[in-house]
Amino acid sequence: MSDRPSPSDHWDARYRHHDGPETVSDFLVVHQARLPATGRAVDLAGGSGRNALWLAQRGMRTTLVDISTVALDIAVRRAAMVGVELEPVARDLEAEGPPEGTWDVIVMTNFWDPAVLVAAATQLSPGGVLLFGQPTQRNLERHERPGRRHLPAEGEVAHLAASMADVDVVVCDEAWRPDDRHEVHLVLHRPA
Repeated sequence: MSDRPSPSDHWDARYRHHDGPETVSDFLVVHQARLPATGRAVDLAGGSGRNALWLAQRGMRTTLVDISTVALDIAVRRAAMVGVELEPVARDLEAEGPPEGTWDVIVMTNFWDPAVLVAAATQLSPGGVLLFGQPTQRNLERHERPGRRHLPAEGEVAHLAASMADVDVVVCDEAWRPDDRHEVHLVLHRPA
């Protein structure tokens, strides 16, 4: 038997010591004009809800999925403080994949699992948008974390996106971002 904590225990402990960022990802703000004004949104591996709260405040019915129940509790409290609702879903995305349903907006930032990304893209509603942002392995040139196993290789996301059926690649670029992280940004759209 291993002394290593389960993934949920690891993330619960981390969120007990740090509530996580409160401001929305710059990536979402840059692409906000591409998002519908209403509909259903899901933030996959969304931690303590910074992006989910932003979507809910924009008028989306928003589900927040994360492995950490501590993070979900923080997000629900934050939502109550700003007068919006979130549907929290405790789920191990690596083991179980995204929750069932179709979504008008899917957000996945700072979480890399190619199978989850592909599965999520199939859940876009007609006219729906998926936004994915993640550091790449090139980020290791300047930062030790996240570790290599949590980072796509350069070009990997573009290759994966090109293989997805029934979605258009609106944006797929990799660059050093203003916050000094080398990230891939992917925006997918399912035609109406």
